Formats: sequence, structure tokens, C-alpha cells
Amino acid sequence: MPSPSSAIWNPELIARYDLSGPRYTSYPTAPQFSENFGEADLKAAIERSNVSARPLSLYCHIPFCDTVCYYCACNKIITANKSRARPYLDRLIKEIEMQAANFDNSRPVVQLHWGGGTPTYISDDEKRELMAATRKHFNLLDDDSGEYSIEIHPGRMSVDTIAVLREIGFNRISMGVQDFDPEVQKAVNRFNSVEEVSELMDAIHREGFHSVSMDLIYGLPMQTMTTLKRTLEQTIELNPDRLSLFNYAHMPHLFKVQKQIDESLLPEPQVKLQMLEYAITRLTEAGYVYIGMDHFAKPDDELTIAQQQGKLQRNFQGYATHGGCDMVAMGVSAISAIDNVYAQNFKDIESYQSALDNNDLPVTKGFTLNDDDILRKTVINKLICHFKLSFKDIEEEFGINFTDYFAESLQRLKPLAEDDLIRLDADSITVNDGGRLLIRSICMMFDAYLKPNSEIRYSRII
Repeated sequence: MPSPSSAIWNPELIARYDLSGPRYTSYPTAPQFSENFGEADLKAAIERSNVSARPLSLYCHIPFCDTVCYYCACNKIITANKSRARPYLDRLIKEIEMQAANFDNSRPVVQLHWGGGTPTYISDDEKRELMAATRKHFNLLDDDSGEYSIEIHPGRMSVDTIAVLREIGFNRISMGVQDFDPEVQKAVNRFNSVEEVSELMDAIHREGFHSVSMDLIYGLPMQTMTTLKRTLEQTIELNPDRLSLFNYAHMPHLFKVQKQIDESLLPEPQVKLQMLEYAITRLTEAGYVYIGMDHFAKPDDELTIAQQQGKLQRNFQGYATHGGCDMVAMGVSAISAIDNVYAQNFKDIESYQSALDNNDLPVTKGFTLNDDDILRKTVINKLICHFKLSFKDIEEEFGINFTDYFAESLQRLKPLAEDDLIRLDADSITVNDGGRLLIRSICMMFDAYLKPNSEIRYSRII
């Protein structure tokens, strides 16, 4: 596992390779999706996937929040009127039924996730109703062996709801903490105290959840090294199984709510680097394994084990333990990955609900991967998950000569090898400790869709 070194924190290398680029939760990435893709393309992919009999991963998007967090880049609807969720929930349940009708019911759901927004925005009875509908139409596991997770906002959460979540089948919780400092919380309009989180953690352990993950963000307004250190110590004391440390990407031109953040209060780029360096050092000292990019996990966590066993995957939720699944994503803006296609639902709730009212699947655009896409997707996935790539493995799977096929990519990688970010051998690529932080830059060398001077705007890598 990596430790901070001169290679990681060399300012010259950071400046050279800290570009803007994809996070590679998919390849090709969402900007490549086309409106020429429709329901017929999705159903054809489902038919092919049924032949494969692969297990399923389900995602449900619940976009509602009580209040807005100023840093947020998610698809969300801000309203304190809880009754607004009812019409949406009815349509979501209809989509679950319509989607399930296309899938072989014998295919087990080994992974399930509710994201948002704030999934716990809906009432406890509505949570029961949504899970019951999912269980009715899909083959959910009843032995608690699946990875069934939900995102929660600890500042907007009744402790009693933890028992409800366990009752309906969830066994993992992802908690968006972000920062514990009161001034930082005020600057981003996101409030959750250490005491609230601690009380929830006690309930989570009491109810027998398998794992809890916490999200933190660095680079927020009013954040300093002192406040970040304090938040890290408080988080380590709470002892989550997994941690994500995300870089705040200030992109108000894309996400209007971020205009409410005073840019003058954001930490300088060099301070952000110091924050990241310190966080990686402190978390690894505390016993967490640096999985890659922004993820950490305990040595005995399934995420760490999956990486050690070469089974770690990357999907629209980030790093994942279950590979070889077709992902069926439901709800506004949700993106499915089935067989060789990606299919995205309408991003606005009106179009989403209207499609379902017309008995149509709410697909607005998508992408069908060709053989080259699948090959490059595999290469990028191996690099971003395992930081090592064997040419022989790729050659045997795809019937190519790696050095010939990727001659241009290998040429582009040579400067990174000269800077000791990677080791480029005749038969493999190994990402050195100094390159793990810049893994997105390395993966970009295999991306056939990245064009110079493109109008597509990505967040910066660090």
C-alpha cells in the first residue's frame, strides 16, 4: 500500500499531471451517451444478458432532500413538503415492475443500493413499501448474504429508522459526514454533529449491520489544515469500516447551487494538496488500507479483500466488490449497465414520470459498446482497481497483441514512466506509489474519446 513520498507530493509532477479528466465510473463516460439510443436497444441488451444468467445489481435513485447542501452535484429536488415524494414513489415502483418483467426472475440480486438525494427522505412506511415492491418483482436474497446498502444524511436521520432499514433488508450504510467543523458546515449548509453520528453508529452496531462507510470532503470553504485534522480524528474515533475522501470540485458553471459558496473562502490549491497528503498519511497510520483514488477500507473489509483477490470492480457507485453483474438502475437520472450497453433515464422528474405514465421505460439516452470499447474498459478497470496490468491477460481474453494494439497509448505513457509514476515493462504496467494518486491521468492514456480542446468539462484529478 502506498505511503506519501516525494513522487506523490512533488509539486512539479502534480502541476504536470493534475489535469481535468473522467472519474471512470464507466467507460466510455457519460458525455458519450447518445439520444439515438432508446427502449428497444435496452430491451435487446436485457435479452442478451438473460442468456448469460449473470447476477444483478439494483440501484434506486430517490432525489429528494429537505435542504440543499451548497457543494452538491447530485440530481436532487429540494423540498420540505414530504408529500411531493408520493407521486414519484408511485412511478418508481411502476418502473421496478416494468424493468423486472424483462429479466429472468431466477437471476439473484447480489447487490442493491439506494442513493439520492437523501433516500431516507421518504417515510419509514414508504421505505417498507419500496423494498417490498422490489422484493416482489426481483429475486432478492433472503439470507443476508447480498450487499444491500443505503445512503443516509446523519443530520436528518431518526435513530429509530436504523432498525427499520435493517428490518427491510439493508445490511450496509453509507453516511455523508463531509466535515464536523461548525464553520465549514455553515458555509456549505450541511449540519451533522459528532454526537448525532455517534448515536447512529451505536444503533448501526446494535442492529447488526455488516459495514458502515463515511464520506468526507476536502477543499470545502472555511476548511483549514487544523479543522481537517480535527474532523479526521473524530472520524477515526467513530471507527467506520470504509472511508471516502472526496475532492470538492467547485464548478458553479455546471452546478448552480455551488454559486452560493463564496470562492474567497475556499482553501488554496497548495493547501488542498497538504490536506490530501496529511489525510492519506493519517488514515493509513490508523490502520486503513488506501484502496485507490479517494477510498480507504479496513484490512478485513470486503473491499480490501476484493482488491487483494483481483476481484475489485468500478461502477457508477465507485469501487465495488461484486463484478460480473448487470446493473439495473431505476429512478430519475439513473444509469444502467446491462450486457454491452449503458442506458440513462430522464434527468428531469417531469419527463421521467410522463414516460412511465405512457407505459414507456424512461430511457432518454445511452451507449452501445463495441469491441474496442469493451477492451479499453477492461484495461482501465484493471488499472484503476488493481494498479497493475498484465499484457498476457488482456491478450488471452481479447485475442490481440497488446503492444501492437496499444502502441500509441504505450508511447504516451513513457513520460509517466520517466517520472517514476509507473513502471513500464515489456509485458506489464505497474502503477508506483507516486502514480496511484494520479491514476485517472494514467487511465486517460487509454481513452479513445478524449480529444484535445474538448468542450466537455471534467473535475480536476486531485
